[in-house]
This record gives sequence, C-alpha cells and structure tokens, in this order.
Amino acid sequence: MSQPSLSLRRQLLLWLLLPQLVLWLGGGALTYRIARNYAEKGLDQSLSQSVRSLARQVKPLGSGLLVDFPRAAQAIIEEDPADRVSYMVSSPPGKFLLGNQAFPEPPNTSAPVNAPDAPVFYRMELAGKPMRAVSLEVAYGDAETPQRLRVQLAKSYVARERIAEELVADLLAPLLLLGVVLSILVYAGIKRGMAPLTKLEKQLQERSVSELTPLELTTAPTEVHALVASINRLLLAVRRNVSQEKRFINDAAHQLRTPLAGLINQTDLALGEPDASLLKARLHKVHAGAQRSAHLVNQLLALARSGTEVPMTRLDVASLAQDVARELSPRAVALKVDLGYEGDAHVWVNGSVLLLREAITNVIDNALRYGAVGVAPGSDPTITVSVRQHAHTCVLAIEDNGLGLSDAQREQAFERFWRANELPGGCGLGLSIVQEIARRHGGEARVLPVQPQGLRVELTLNVA
Repeated sequence: MSQPSLSLRRQLLLWLLLPQLVLWLGGGALTYRIARNYAEKGLDQSLSQSVRSLARQVKPLGSGLLVDFPRAAQAIIEEDPADRVSYMVSSPPGKFLLGNQAFPEPPNTSAPVNAPDAPVFYRMELAGKPMRAVSLEVAYGDAETPQRLRVQLAKSYVARERIAEELVADLLAPLLLLGVVLSILVYAGIKRGMAPLTKLEKQLQERSVSELTPLELTTAPTEVHALVASINRLLLAVRRNVSQEKRFINDAAHQLRTPLAGLINQTDLALGEPDASLLKARLHKVHAGAQRSAHLVNQLLALARSGTEVPMTRLDVASLAQDVARELSPRAVALKVDLGYEGDAHVWVNGSVLLLREAITNVIDNALRYGAVGVAPGSDPTITVSVRQHAHTCVLAIEDNGLGLSDAQREQAFERFWRANELPGGCGLGLSIVQEIARRHGGEARVLPVQPQGLRVELTLNVA
C-alpha cells in the first residue's frame, strides 16, 4: 500500500516559503559579509588617523627625538574601553622605543616604500587574538643624517564585528517582518486558490454512487474548469454506459419473455402429446422458437457490444465488405438471390473490424430475409454491396430490388424492435445495431428508396 503524499496546499506552501527562507538566510550572510567589509574600511580609516596622531607626538630634537606619548596614548586607549588597542614606536624601524615590545613586524618590511608617509594595513595576531594593524614610517633628521621612525598601531575586531552585527540586525529585522507578512499573504492566497478544489472535493464526497449529473463550478481558475470538464466527460460516459446497460437489461427482459413463454408452452404440449406425428410438429415449433430466441440473444449482445469502448485501427472497409459478401454467398445461393460487390477496390477508414463486420452482416441479413419479397415479376432478387470514396468520406451501401419501405416506414426503420412486417426470423434490432455502429465511427446510417423499387441502406464513414 503506497504512502499518502503531501497535500497540494502543503506542497505549495513548502515550495513558496522554502525559497523565501533560503533567500533570507543567503541575504543575511551576504549582508553580514558586506557589512564587515565596510566596517573594516571604517576601522582602517580610524587606525590611519590614530597612527598619524601618534606620529605627530614624536618631534625631532637635535639629533634625537622628543616623545610626548603619555597623554596621546592615553586618549587613544580610552577612545573605546571595550576595544583593545596596542602600539609600538621603533627607530630605526624594528628597534623598540615605546609601547608593546611584542608587536610583530609588518609584512614585506624589506619592500621599498612606494609613497612617503603611506600607511600599510595588515592583519596580525597579538596574544593569540586577531587584530587589524597599521604601520607608518616617518622620516626625520637632516639631509646629512636621515633617520626613520616607525609607528605601529593595532585594534581588535570588536568594533568591526559590533558594527556588522548591528547593521545586519537593522537590515534583516524589517526583512523578517516583511517575510512573515508575505508568508501570511501566500497562505491566504493558496487557501483562496484552493477553494474551488475544496468545493469540488465536497461535491464529490456528497454524491451518491447513482448520481452522475455534471458538476457545477461557476467561479474557478481555468485549470480547475478543465479538471471539472474532464470529470464531467467521464461522468457522461459512465452515465451513457449505465443507461445502455439498463436499456439492454430492460430490452432483454422484455423481448425474451414472450419467446421463452412460447417455448415452455410448446414443450408442455409436446410432453402431453400421444401422437408421434403431432409430437414431431410440436418439436419443430420448439426448434423454430429456439432459433428465434438465439437470434434475438445474438442481436441483443451485438447491440450491447456496439455501445462499449473498442479499439479503432486503420482498416480497408472495401476488402471487409467483400469478405462478408463472400461469407454470405452460400446462403444467398440457397435463397436464389444474386449477391455481388461493386465499387472501389480499397478504401481505408479508422474503425473496428468487429463492429463494421457486424453492421455489414446485419444489413445483408435483412436484405436476404426481406429483400427478395415483392420482387417485380420477371426479375431475379439481387443484393449489391458497394463501397465508394468521395473526398474525405466513404459510402458503404447495401441495395436490394425488393418491395422496399414507405416514407413513414423509413422514418421508423432505426427504432428498436420495430418491424415492417411479420415475416418470421427477425426481431427488429438489425438496423438499430447498424445505426449505433455508424455513430460510433463518427458517421451516420440512412435508409433510401431505390427506383423503380427496392431499398438502399448507406453508412457514411470518414476516410483515414
């Protein structure tokens, strides 16, 4: 048994809100990185100003230096009590004068100075903690005895991290609030969009098995209307099949009752008949009644089969008509009827071989039963089967030269269980079956008069 999948509402929420969450987290990480970069630039600017301020506190005095650091250093250190500051003054560069003697050398100290008094920024570790440092070398002394002074200053990343965190918080908090509002709107929109499906589900749940009327949805998206239209087509097909089954059962019950009652009556009489010759006559009637009942059952089954779904294939209806005519030729010869074919050699249509064979057989059977009746004196009974293509359609026709039907009779020819005469053998279903099969193939069946007399049954089909 398969596990139930997530509901459509949950899937929509998941696929709409999950990307939003991913984007929010990605935006937060990107914002934090950008904020750190800008905070680091601000830190570099602060370090540059501080190191220059410290460098100005060193004043040449004769051949030596006057260092006035206490107040300057104190002011710098107290600038931010939460932020650690370290510095070192060396002259010549690398020879400690003042500050933190553990201050490491700046990178690339052997590289030439590209610009005088240009600060160099770099990262370093002091006492195991990362810090941002700046190194500034200043020249002093006279031309004969030039001297250089290096001032190094470092600050921890506490201020930078604090600025970055505050900036991220200030940016992401409103975005989070907007995300919550957007999520509520998305949920409301999904709920509103799913309302037609919920209504459709409720309609289906409240229906009984026998209720096959079309569903109704007045206001719904196009996709839901398409779904409802597909369901309605399915309900229509089911209703049509159920109707056909009910009609078949009613027809079978109605039409089989009389012949079966006649068979029972004849067998009762035969059982009580002492005369052998009369008993034989009774048995002949029982046999004839059984044949009529068998024919009726076959016709009812063919009628039921014509209403079921059958596969359609490309077939040569002209060859099929010729095959059926050849199969029924022995019966036509026995009845002294001239049965022949004329028309195109090959005509291709999309259809069912089983159903079209049944239709052709029924029409020829009717012609053999009734077409030879009332033939004009001096004429032989004839039945002509023809198939001809006309543009995108083909006409399958069976024509006889019998008595034919009147205008009123032709209008009733396709009604179920209608018979034009009381001649034995028929049950009034043959042409009804033909019409059902023709319509299943997208065509139509017609009954036409023939001059000077006779009847023509045509099936119009679409060419493949």
